Amino acid sequence: MILDFIFRWAHVLFGIVWIGMLYYFNFVQTEYFKEAEAGAKADAMKKLAPRALWWFRWGAMFTFLTGLVLLHLVGATTNFTGMPLITVGALAGTFMFLNVWLIIWPKQQIVLGLKEGDGPSSAAKAGLASRTNTLLSGPMLFGMLGSKHLAVAGGSAGLYICLAIIILLEANALFGKTGPMTSVKGVIHCSIGLTALLWALLAFL
Repeated sequence: MILDFIFRWAHVLFGIVWIGMLYYFNFVQTEYFKEAEAGAKADAMKKLAPRALWWFRWGAMFTFLTGLVLLHLVGATTNFTGMPLITVGALAGTFMFLNVWLIIWPKQQIVLGLKEGDGPSSAAKAGLASRTNTLLSGPMLFGMLGSKHLAVAGGSAGLYICLAIIILLEANALFGKTGPMTSVKGVIHCSIGLTALLWALLAFL
């Protein structure tokens, strides 16, 4: 029980850092960059963004690692009624972690001039992955909290549909477009709506 609590505490602490920075990038910094004067934007990209990205990516790393430990501890528990919810949350969180390290950070290095590459294309790819992470953050948190505090009565069909939806959204992050997630309001509404949809699928199918 003590070990479970320690890792749960650490998981939440690192998650606050990670998702807090994610929301900062999507709700604050991106919108500021749209309006900032050239000199101010250049200074922020040189001095502010790299620091923020450091906390962002390492927050993601340690959230993921502590999550793996918690999944192992949960998997050793029999008759765990929250398993469908934790599965949805874990899949969403895993894709979010991979997006940070395999898409957002490499592409942002190009955008910030830390390595060579196509700046506009890299910014678009990083932006889409970041918006997708914001979209998935609602279902991810729903799965994590619901696994302990919410029971769902649905069968395996609902779980499989939920997992398929998350996989399709990740495919869109790799090859698609931002669509209604382009605006801050749009991505917030999409995340809330997606969370409600997955809840309904898990509860009734």
